[in-house]
Amino acid sequence: MSSPLHDDTALRAPPVAFDNSYARLPPQFFADQAPTPVAAPKLIKFNELLAQELGLDVDALRLDAAAIFSGNELLPGSRPIAMAYAGHQFGNFVPQLGDGRAILLGEVKDRNGRRRDIQLKGPGPTPFSRRGDGRAAIGPVLREYIVSEAMHALGIPTTRALAAVSTGEPVYREEVLPGAVFTRVAASHIRVGTFQFFAARGDTDNLKVLADHVIGRHYPDISDRANPYLALLEAVAERQAALIARWLHVGFIHGVMNTDNMTVSGETIDFGPCAFMDAYDPATVFSSIDRNGRYAYANQPAIGQWNLARLGETLIPLIDPSVDTAIELANTVIKAYGERFQAQWLSGMRGKIGLASEEEGDLDLIQSLLTIMQQQGADFTLTFRRLASVAADEDVTDFAATFHDPQAVAPWLARWRERLARDPQSSGARASAMRKANPAFIPRNHRIEQAIQAAVEDDDFSLFEALLEVLAKPYDDQPAFAPYTEPPLPSERVLQTFCGT
Repeated sequence: MSSPLHDDTALRAPPVAFDNSYARLPPQFFADQAPTPVAAPKLIKFNELLAQELGLDVDALRLDAAAIFSGNELLPGSRPIAMAYAGHQFGNFVPQLGDGRAILLGEVKDRNGRRRDIQLKGPGPTPFSRRGDGRAAIGPVLREYIVSEAMHALGIPTTRALAAVSTGEPVYREEVLPGAVFTRVAASHIRVGTFQFFAARGDTDNLKVLADHVIGRHYPDISDRANPYLALLEAVAERQAALIARWLHVGFIHGVMNTDNMTVSGETIDFGPCAFMDAYDPATVFSSIDRNGRYAYANQPAIGQWNLARLGETLIPLIDPSVDTAIELANTVIKAYGERFQAQWLSGMRGKIGLASEEEGDLDLIQSLLTIMQQQGADFTLTFRRLASVAADEDVTDFAATFHDPQAVAPWLARWRERLARDPQSSGARASAMRKANPAFIPRNHRIEQAIQAAVEDDDFSLFEALLEVLAKPYDDQPAFAPYTEPPLPSERVLQTFCGT
């Protein structure tokens, strides 16, 4: 037997180089909590490309991926914790929520020097579980894997999927379902609700610790500002305005925009009852728990502003010693969010209809198209993708066919062509730019449900794998996957999506 000095395994660095800054914060920020082992972990998917980006030892992780990504095996350097936070849930404040079914294993610095969290979802109960089992069913795990990776491929800031593992144990919800654990990667898991947790307790000292931590981690360029905490609110508002505008550009509906589901980093997080629209309707709601449409597609920008106002409230004692002055300064930032969002949304919509220049009537042109789409039941994704073909001087037949009455869009097309005549692009350049702005493929709800059903009922992950393959290149035509561009048949429509708890 070789001595440790000559044993390659003894000399090898750990497969994950953890550096856990959040666990070095005061104890009020979290609870130490190890994952609860599962009976028979089996790897469903390991995102090796993301692992490489994170600087992980892919070969070493691959050898024992099921045990590691289920929580059965803790790697050296990990300090598993459940994070504390509060939040407004559908407008109602809950002073303590926290990670009830998630455990942060630790942080790594990726190949670009960016700090990233690695978290397990569904690894068992924590002190914040509120009598829940802390587990996840396989359906929500697959949904989050598919949608988060699709969002990344679409170019939208998002948490990422590192792995999915089945547990070999049942999860009891309305029915008995196979259990799973999801491994999520995020710039951080700090939320508006994290700030609310300390503000609700009047704990200004730890509120400042949190704000300084967020500035150092996400916004280091504002640390030397005269008022860094007001600058923090401005920076978060700017990122949220850009993020939500990009959601609307692809027809995405988050579903549960509670303040505990809004990161201060500007990433999309918590893909529970999320969905992508098929036929355009600004009032679209899929979430089974959003009975009053609070988080409908068109309401998302206003909810973003509402959430930012709640963040602003927590920062009042840090912004200025005078409460009145602090409120006035914060309100200025909150009000400016609307202009930021409108500018981001309009810029993206100009790109979607092929405009490189700006004119005063562009907003009316865009809104006129959206109105016709709503009246005519036009598919959101197909309409804009096929408009790119019209921009390339191709036939309008396919584009017009997305409307119940193909002739209904003819007057708009005439206005659009008149506007294009004043835009400084060749038709080829315009069409190419439009195809980069308008995806051919989105994670359509019925496709996700088909993949989940096959996995749950038949232990068949082939549809899941196919979805991941096609959604990795959403802006490419991919003729072999042409059926994935099509909206659902009436019998395939998914009208409700569900939270994973």
